[in-house]
Amino acid sequence: MILELQSGILRIAYKLLVNDRTKFAALLVGITFAVFLMIEMTSLFAGILMRSSATVINIGASIWVMDPSVQTVANAIPLPNYVLDEVRSLPGVKYAVPLYSGSALLKLRDGSYQAANIVGLDDTSLIGSPQMVAGNIQDIFAENAFIAIEDSEFYKLESPHIGTEFELNDHRGKIVGLARVSSSSLFGVPTLYTTYYRALQYIPNTRFTISYILVEPKTPADVAAIKERVAADGYLALTKDEFMSKISRFYMYQTGIGTNMLLMTLISFIVGLSISGQTFYTFILENIDRFGALKAIGAKSRELVSMILFQATFVALTGYGFGVGLCALLIWLARAHLPDYAAMITFLNLGLAFVMVVIIAASSSYFGVRKVLLIEPFDIFRG
Repeated sequence: MILELQSGILRIAYKLLVNDRTKFAALLVGITFAVFLMIEMTSLFAGILMRSSATVINIGASIWVMDPSVQTVANAIPLPNYVLDEVRSLPGVKYAVPLYSGSALLKLRDGSYQAANIVGLDDTSLIGSPQMVAGNIQDIFAENAFIAIEDSEFYKLESPHIGTEFELNDHRGKIVGLARVSSSSLFGVPTLYTTYYRALQYIPNTRFTISYILVEPKTPADVAAIKERVAADGYLALTKDEFMSKISRFYMYQTGIGTNMLLMTLISFIVGLSISGQTFYTFILENIDRFGALKAIGAKSRELVSMILFQATFVALTGYGFGVGLCALLIWLARAHLPDYAAMITFLNLGLAFVMVVIIAASSSYFGVRKVLLIEPFDIFRG
């Protein structure tokens, strides 16, 4: 009996809500737009952070040894060669190899110039090599050999094929293979892989040449000891996840990207709160006589509150779903037509937007509940 009564109350609440199509549409549009903006802004930020760690993700080494002043993977500070020998001698190290990471200016076939990221892999092991889609990874040892990465920036190299030639600092380069990686770079620059010593030969360098040392521990238990010994030598050893977190913190707190995205997300939240709150309160005022009539025929206060909470929750969740769907659709369309588009929806984005929608729904229903609880049936019928 109680369940039937509660179900009847909620059906009345639903009909009151959807019968006023103008107000119902305005509520949905307000929350949908707010959710769309919140998820879009946070998705852009998540995509930027992911691409900022592209080299770390693509190489996939367990431990990265670097200069303590390094803030992002793109700004490597060269290490002396003796550091590599020192790391290789540490207990618990399975292997340690050098990695070159730098940039160069290429002269393409049509005479134009294009900046490119150059990754130099250890000549002996080729640790960190990409997934080949054409050619063989062993071809990287051929004369003047480079492997081009088929990512969103591939077309900037004039979409080369195996055998395509270019110039790099008066040296001839030749594409011997095509490969794919997990993540494209952040700065809109194509990437080429070659051997470590060829990168040193073709690209001008400082006295020290090792960008990073890639370390594989014998067991996970050896990681802490390796990090401690490296720190004692004045250098920094970070796991893959720790290095990615360090890069993310740099972009969040030491650049304007994090602040701008946070402001846009807050603005989206305020817009959604103001629109939905005002519209929902107006809806309550316009239906105050109906709530008063229900109270007069015996509806209890908690039943009226449940009606308002149901209405606010229904609108919030429906708008949340529409907002997520709209954002996912637009991100899909943008990626299909804009290869450099970096936005990506994560569970954290969805969770943050959901929490904000709950706050919007709670704030909107609060004023409606106060108004309904204060009405007197006598005043309604007297009017």
